Amino acid sequence: MDEGRPGVAATLQALNGVLGRPSALWVKETGARNLRHRDFLAPRAALSAAFPGGQVPPEAVSAVPSLRGPAVLPLRVCRQTPAGLAVQVRRPEAFQRLLGPLPEPASPAAGARTGCVVLHCPALRSPAALQPRHLRSMLVAEHLAQLLRAQGVSVRLVPALSEERSWDVLRQLRIYWPSSSGGSSLTDAVSALKAALDQCPCAAASEQGAGTAEGVICKVHLKSFVEQQGLLGYDPNLDVLLVTEGTLQSLAELQEAVLQCPVSDPMAPPASCFPSSSCCSIVHVVNCEEEFQQQQLDVLWRILDPGAHTALQKHLVCGPVKVTNPSSPIGADQYFQLRKRQMFEASVIKYGELAQDEAWTEVIDTLTVAAIRFELLSTAHRSQITLDLENNSISTKGTKSGAFVMYNCARLATLFSAFQRAVEQGTYPPLPPVSELNFSCLREEGEWLLLFNYLLPFPEVLQQAAQLPPSSKGIRITANTETVCKFLIQLSMDFSSYYNRVHILGEPFPHLFDQMFARLQLLGAVRDVFHSALATLHLPPLSQI
Repeated sequence: MDEGRPGVAATLQALNGVLGRPSALWVKETGARNLRHRDFLAPRAALSAAFPGGQVPPEAVSAVPSLRGPAVLPLRVCRQTPAGLAVQVRRPEAFQRLLGPLPEPASPAAGARTGCVVLHCPALRSPAALQPRHLRSMLVAEHLAQLLRAQGVSVRLVPALSEERSWDVLRQLRIYWPSSSGGSSLTDAVSALKAALDQCPCAAASEQGAGTAEGVICKVHLKSFVEQQGLLGYDPNLDVLLVTEGTLQSLAELQEAVLQCPVSDPMAPPASCFPSSSCCSIVHVVNCEEEFQQQQLDVLWRILDPGAHTALQKHLVCGPVKVTNPSSPIGADQYFQLRKRQMFEASVIKYGELAQDEAWTEVIDTLTVAAIRFELLSTAHRSQITLDLENNSISTKGTKSGAFVMYNCARLATLFSAFQRAVEQGTYPPLPPVSELNFSCLREEGEWLLLFNYLLPFPEVLQQAAQLPPSSKGIRITANTETVCKFLIQLSMDFSSYYNRVHILGEPFPHLFDQMFARLQLLGAVRDVFHSALATLHLPPLSQI
C-alpha cells in the first residue's frame, strides 16, 4: 500500500500485534450507531478466549494509541467497555491522510512477473441465440478481467468473437471482447492437436453409424483417464467424448491464449509439446447448463497436452438465470430492449418531458446498461437469479439498482459543476490545496461514515474482489464478483442519505468556507471512488440526470 495512506488490514494487524496474540481479535465497525462510540472493537468473547478472565494487560491497552506506521490509522484512545476493548481514531488526521488523490495501483517490482490468467467463456460459442444466462457468464468474466488487470495481472479472454454472426447486443451492453483475427497459428495448433490424438491411447476411431454425428474425428475415453489420474470434482457421468473439428478449434484457441501469456522464466524448457508459461492459470467461466460440456473439454485438453497449465484449469460456475412466466424463451436482445423500454418509461415518470429529449438517448442507454449489469452481477455468481420481466423492477426509485448508483454519481457531477460555475462568477474562491483545509470541521455523522466505510477500504475492496482462491483439489472455484456492485449500492445509499440531509454549497460567507471546502474535498474523493469502481463495470459516469 502507498506510503502515507492508511488501510484497514494494516491497522488491524497492528492492533492484533500490540496485544501479543496471533489470532485476529479486532473487528472494524461499520454501523452508524456503533461508530458514534468506537471505530474498532476487540469483542469481550474474543478477549475472554485469549486472556485469563478476559483481562488485557494494562500496558498493552496503553500502547494502542501510540501505534504508528505508514498504513496504520492514527489512533486516539483505547478503553475497556462492556462490549470489549474499544478504539477510536483521530478523525481530523485520518481525513487529512485519506483525502489526497487516490493512489495508483502498485506497480510490480522490476523484473517481477505478475502472472497471467486466461478467462474462457464458452457461452460465446453457443450456436443458438444468446440468452440472459449467457450474458451472465460473459459479464462475470469481463468484470473479473477488469478487476484482475487493475491488480497488475495479465488477462486473456477466450474465445474471440467470430465475424460470422452479429454481436449487437454485446456492443449495446458495452461488453468489450476481443474479435477473431484468424491466422495460420490457429490452424497449426489444430494440426498439433490432431497429431496428439493419433498418439493418444485413450482415443479410438469412431464407427460411422446411424447415431454418429457428422464430422466426428474420433472418440476419446475420458472416464478411464479421470480414474487413472485420480482427478477430483468431475461429473461421474463423464464417459466417451466424440471429438469434432470444432472441439479441437476450441482447444486450439485456449492453447493460443496460453502461448500469449508472459513467461515467468524464458530459459525454462517447455513442460509439454505446447510451450507455455508456468505462471498461467485457466479459468472456465460457465453457466451451470454448460458445466458438463466444459468438463469434457477440460479432460480432453489434459489428455492431449499434459502440461502444467492444463493441470491449473479451474471452473467458475454461474448459477441459473430464471425468467418468471415467460411465454417463450427470451433472447438476450429481447431482454435488453425490454429493459431499455422500461428504463425510458421510468425516466419519463420521474423527469417528465425532459427524458424524451434526444440528448437523453445516451443517458437512457447508459442507465439500461447499468441496470442490466447490476441485475446480473450483484448476486453471488454461484446463486440463482430470477428476472421478473413483467414488472418494471429497474425503476429509478429503487435503492438497489444500477440506475440508483448512476443517479447518485450524476448528483456529484452536478454539485461540482454548480461549484465551478459559482467560482467563475466570483461567488466562491477556488478550492484550496488539501494541506490548507481544516478537516476538524467535518463533524457530521455521515462524513465519517463515507470516509471510514468507503474511502478507507476501497483499494482493499478491489483487491479482495480480484482474488482467485489458491489451488484446491477440486476443479470448482468461486470469486467475489458481486463485491463491487454491492459496495456501490451501499455507498450510494449512504451518500444519498448524507446529501439529502446536508447542504453543501452554503451562503458565500467567509466564515462558512472552511466547512464547505472540507466537505467538497471529501465528496470529490467519493466521486473518484464512484468513477474507479464503475470503470471495472465498463460504465461511464453520467454528468447529469
